[in-house]
Amino acid sequence: MNRPKADEYPLFYKGYIDTVNDDVLAELEQQAESFSVFLKGIPESKASHAYAEGKWTIKELVGHVIDTERIMAYRLLRISRNDTTPLAGFDENHYVANAHFADRTLHSFADEFASVRRSNLFLIQSLNEKELSRVGVANEKPISARALIFIMAGHVNHHMHILQERYL
Repeated sequence: MNRPKADEYPLFYKGYIDTVNDDVLAELEQQAESFSVFLKGIPESKASHAYAEGKWTIKELVGHVIDTERIMAYRLLRISRNDTTPLAGFDENHYVANAHFADRTLHSFADEFASVRRSNLFLIQSLNEKELSRVGVANEKPISARALIFIMAGHVNHHMHILQERYL
């Protein structure tokens, strides 16, 4: 799969996409395992830690990663199926505030992420070049199906880096 061109996604996502290897499928598959293993290695005693006042806890950050994975996959499905209905944005802070992530274990998040990602890989691997090239509108901006796949991988990379640098 080719990398998305700059006109296939909003500039906001460039930082995510730039972290992704050219073989995005291999990276997505690897993340299904490595992110899960990484989360299971974090002591549960640190799971409710936030690195600063007003920042998410580790559990909230991981819940956000999983929510975003699902939203990007939904966008991918709609756009790849040539649904031209504009897709709404989402407020990640609102989602986190209205979830009960604190009631869960990191182990459960790790298993959930691996399951969601593996499910998404079936969709991604089923898409042909025509479907990958389709462009839709999400959060009032044009975006291609291909770009969404790279964003999914880049979003995990971004938050892995934050977890390692700021939380652990």
